[in-house]
Amino acid sequence: MFQYLTTIFSVIFLVNMCFGEEPAVMRLTGDWTVEVQFRGQTATLNIDPSDQFDVKAEKYDRLPLYNEQRTWNNELVLTQTKGTDDFPTSFALVSGSVIVRDGSGANAKIFESEKDYNVFTRWGAVGRTPESRIGEHQPVWIDYRYGKMRIDSVVLTKDGKIELRKGTPHIMMPQPPSIVDGERRLGNIWIKANTERLDANALFPILETEFHEPPKTQGNTVAEKLLPKTMAKINSGEKLRILAWGDSVTDAGYLKDPKTERWQEQFVKRLQKRFPNAKIELLTEAWGGRGSGSYLAEPAGSKYNFKEKILDLKPDLIIMEFVNDAGLSGEALIKQYSILLESFRKIGAEWIILAPHYVRTDWMGLDRERNIDDDPRQYVKDLRRFAAENRIALADAAARYGRLWRQGIPYSTLMSNNINHPDKTGLKIFADALMELFP
Repeated sequence: MFQYLTTIFSVIFLVNMCFGEEPAVMRLTGDWTVEVQFRGQTATLNIDPSDQFDVKAEKYDRLPLYNEQRTWNNELVLTQTKGTDDFPTSFALVSGSVIVRDGSGANAKIFESEKDYNVFTRWGAVGRTPESRIGEHQPVWIDYRYGKMRIDSVVLTKDGKIELRKGTPHIMMPQPPSIVDGERRLGNIWIKANTERLDANALFPILETEFHEPPKTQGNTVAEKLLPKTMAKINSGEKLRILAWGDSVTDAGYLKDPKTERWQEQFVKRLQKRFPNAKIELLTEAWGGRGSGSYLAEPAGSKYNFKEKILDLKPDLIIMEFVNDAGLSGEALIKQYSILLESFRKIGAEWIILAPHYVRTDWMGLDRERNIDDDPRQYVKDLRRFAAENRIALADAAARYGRLWRQGIPYSTLMSNNINHPDKTGLKIFADALMELFP
C-alpha cells in the first residue's frame, strides 16, 4: 500500500517555461494517482498500470547454454521482448514468468528453473544449465509474460480542462499521445514495462517546449571564430569536403533510411539550405563498436587505418562523433586527442567534436532520467575543457540531451536499441548542436 499520508513524492518546479508562465505542478497521491495543479484548478488523474502480455508455448528449436558473462547480447532472447532490429529491451520480461516445457500439449514436461535453465531477466534471455535435462538440440516451448512502455500525457483541453490522455504502448520507444491545435501538453507520465507503482521519476512536467538556443551575433559565431576556412569555402561557393567520422551512431546502419536519417545527412541538408550557394561534399567513415583510438592502432593497409581512411581523404572539415570514446578521461584524453589535433592541422583540416548523447542510465552513473541537466561523465567534462583550451569547435549534443526531461521526454525512449543508438529524432539533436555553431 502506498503510504501517502507519510510520504508524498512531489515534483514542483518554480522556473519559467518558454511560454511565459510557471509549469503545472504534478504530485503523486497514490500508487497510480497523480494530482495536477495548474491555473488555480486541481485534477486527480488515475493512471493505468503498465501494459503486460502473456505469451504461451512459443517454440524455440534449441536452447543454448546460459552465459552469465554476457549482458544484453545473449544467444537466445525471448522474441516478444525484442525491439528494433532484434535488440532486447531492458526489463521487458516480467520476473518469474518464464516456464519451459518439452512440448506444447497438456501433458508436456515442465523443466525446472535454475536446475534445467536460467533466466537473465533484465534482457529477456534464457539458457540451459550445464546439468540440464534439456538436450543441446532439443526444441522447447516457452511461456512468459512481458511488458511494454507507455507515455501518457496531461493535457489542457481547448475548454481549459485538465485531462489524461493515454499513450500507445511500445516495447522500446513509446511516443506521447498526439494533441490538437488549441490544446497544451502540461506534462508526461512515463510508465515502464515492469512498473509496480509510480514514483516521482515517472513525472515529467513540461518546463520547456524546446531547447533554448543561445543568441547569435554576426561575426561572433563559433564557426566564424574557429572554422574560418570552412566559412570561407561556404561563402565563396568553393567545394567544401566534410568528413563525418565516428562509430555505429555515425554509421547508423540500424536506421530504416541511413542516407537521409543519419545526423550528418540531416546536418548537411540544413547547412545547404542556410547557405544555398555552398557546394558541399559529404563523406562518412565509421566503425561500429570502436573508438577513435581504434583507428590510430590499425596498421597500414587495414580497412580502418587512420591515415588512409581519414587523413588521405583530405577533408576540409572533420566532424567527429565517438560515444565509444566516453571511457577516455584526463591525461589519456589529452594524449589521444592531441595526436588527432596535430594530424588534422598538418593536412589543413578543421575539426568539430560532437559531445556524445546520453546512453543507458547505469553506464552514465544515473538512476533516473529527469533532473539530469549536468552530464555526470568525466569524459564530457574533460572534452569541454580540452576543446576550449585548444580552440576546437564543440557541438554539445550532451547539453541538449541533458535537458530533454524539461521537454517531457525520457531520453532513453529515443534509443532504438534501448542502450545507445539514437533514432532519427535523437540524431536530429546532433544536427541541432552543429547548426548552433554556424551563423
